[in-house]
Amino acid sequence: MRIDVITLFPEVIEAGTSYSIVGRAREWGLVHIRAIQLRDFAEGKHKKTDDEPYGGGAGLVMKPEPIARAVEFCQPTPNTRIVLLEPQGRLYTQAYARELAAQSHLVLICGHYEGVDARIREHLATDVISIGDYVLTGGELPALIVIDSVVRLIPGAIHSPESLEQDSFADGLLGYPQYTRPEVFRGWRVPSVLLSGNHGAIARWRRKEQLRLTRLLRPDLFATACLTAEDVELLRELHAEGQL
Repeated sequence: MRIDVITLFPEVIEAGTSYSIVGRAREWGLVHIRAIQLRDFAEGKHKKTDDEPYGGGAGLVMKPEPIARAVEFCQPTPNTRIVLLEPQGRLYTQAYARELAAQSHLVLICGHYEGVDARIREHLATDVISIGDYVLTGGELPALIVIDSVVRLIPGAIHSPESLEQDSFADGLLGYPQYTRPEVFRGWRVPSVLLSGNHGAIARWRRKEQLRLTRLLRPDLFATACLTAEDVELLRELHAEGQL
C-alpha cells in the first residue's frame, strides 16, 4: 500500500508514523508513507497556501491550486482514494478503515485554518472524512488516526491476526475487558471465570461483557448491532442480574 499525505507539517506525519506497528510496517515494506510539503506547490515569493474567504468572514481558507498540484504530484490512478480530512465529512468508523485498507493508494489532504476551498471537496476528493464532532487545529492528527487504523489491518502488520477479530467494533460491539497479572492488585481481583480454564465459560463471559458495555456506553452502536439468539439470552441474564 502507498499512502501520500499532503500537509503543511510533514514532520508531524513522519514522527507519528516512525514507531510501533506503523513504523515496523514501513520497515518491512508493507506500506510506503510519504509526507508531502504543500508549500512546495504554492507560487510566489512567500509560497502562500491560504487566502481570505470570498463573501467575508473570519480566518483564512486554504487555496485550491497548491492542493490540486500536490495531488497531481502523487500520480493518482482512477482507483486512488483522495481523502480530504475536515469536520464536514463522513464519520470515520472501523468499517471505513477496513474499506480503505483494501485500497492500494491513498492520498490524504490535511486541512487547516477555516478549511479548504470547497472546490477540492466538490471536484477532486473521492472521500471527505471527519474523525468526530469536534474541531482540531489541522488535519495532521486525523491523518495519523486514519493511517494507524488502516495500516494495522494490512496482512502481516500485526503478528497475531486473530487479535483483529477481537478488536472493539470488529463485530459492531465494544470489546470486552482485558486483565493480566497479578491476579490481585490493591485488593482488586481478576474475574474468577478468566482463571477457570473453561474456554466456553470464558467466551460466554466475554460476549456478555461486550453486550453490557455497548448497551451502557454506546447505545448508538447497540441499536444497530446484529444480535444472535444467544446474545438475546445473555441480555435477559444481564437484566435479571440488574446489570442493565
